[in-house]
Amino acid sequence: MIYNVRGENLEVTPALREYVEKKIGKLERYFDGTDDVYVHVNLKVYNDGQGKIEVTIPMPHLLLRAEERHEDMYAAIDLVTDKLERQIRKHKTKVNRKLRDREKEAKLAAPVSIGASAAENEEEFEIVRTKHFSLKPMDSEEAILQMNLLGHNFFIFTNAETNRTNIVYRRKDGKYGLIEAN
Repeated sequence: MIYNVRGENLEVTPALREYVEKKIGKLERYFDGTDDVYVHVNLKVYNDGQGKIEVTIPMPHLLLRAEERHEDMYAAIDLVTDKLERQIRKHKTKVNRKLRDREKEAKLAAPVSIGASAAENEEEFEIVRTKHFSLKPMDSEEAILQMNLLGHNFFIFTNAETNRTNIVYRRKDGKYGLIEAN
């Protein structure tokens, strides 16, 4: 895991950095198939003495993010680690359930062949990169939040209400648009 630990109104001491790396490092067992996992940690202290920790772990198919406020920064680190672990377990359960469902669907589905005209058109365009990801069911507001967290101009998701693929995007005027597939 590669850590980026920052402090706002707080000096990040070696002891504090070591504690963050030790506690969040325990989550590494869940990332066995991933090469480099980047962990962004932001520590803050407010005027009322409350400490806040924000942890963001961007991954190819998932964005893990948790924050916690507490008077004791070490306790906040413990709490945020527990939150992240719950998120990971929840995601893993969903992925396993989807895989089982897809296997059942694959057994029922018949194979589909590509026509000659589709094969001819492939030669005209060169695809230089392919991405694979799972579409998480959510509403458009959550999709906009995910898009902003990732820093992208668009985000593809499954609409939880209609169960159809949708795309939210940032318009040039700063507002948001929604594309709904039929």
